[in-house]
Amino acid sequence: MSFNAGDKVRIVSCADDPRAAGRTGRIVDEVPPGALTGGRWTVGHIGLLIAPVLCSTAELQKL
Repeated sequence: MSFNAGDKVRIVSCADDPRAAGRTGRIVDEVPPGALTGGRWTVGHIGLLIAPVLCSTAELQKL
């Protein structure tokens, strides 16, 4: 599955920060993830105390 910048997603699980699991956020990336992020998407706007996280496609569910 591919995402676009601004897509709202539910974080099913997150190896980067387990506190983000079960929350919703928005995709930050303008282009598909590459080698710099290890093929993971940047998800932001999760919560006040949770910084943007990196999640693989399998860890995200499009809303």
